[in-house]
Amino acid sequence: MERVKKLILVDDDEVFVYLTKKALKQVDFIDLYSEFGNGLDALTYLRQHQGQLNKLPDILFLDLSMPIMDGWQFLNEYSKIGPFMGKKIHIYICSSSISPEDIAHAKTLNEVSDFIIKPIYKDKLIELMRHFDA
Repeated sequence: MERVKKLILVDDDEVFVYLTKKALKQVDFIDLYSEFGNGLDALTYLRQHQGQLNKLPDILFLDLSMPIMDGWQFLNEYSKIGPFMGKKIHIYICSSSISPEDIAHAKTLNEVSDFIIKPIYKDKLIELMRHFDA
């Protein structure tokens, strides 16, 4: 399995962030890790590093419900800049929502690789990395 180098976690839930970081350490796939508590800060980071492949993530875990800019707003803005990033960023929505509408909406967006129901455990990360490398 190829090692994923960079990941960004966009979520304001401190417990989820803590548990996800713990799971990431257990599977040891990440060399560079960043976290943001809202979509606007993550979007600003991506815009600032557009074209700088060594600073852009391979994977972005995105919550839907956050202050300032939620996940849907982030995706709307990202759709405008994504093609100009310089690399494909795999965006996984990570949400506690089990709303069929949210899941269906996520599947209509080209920018979204998958919809993951929180929490993310070690086994799910391993499965995701296998899919990511496929």
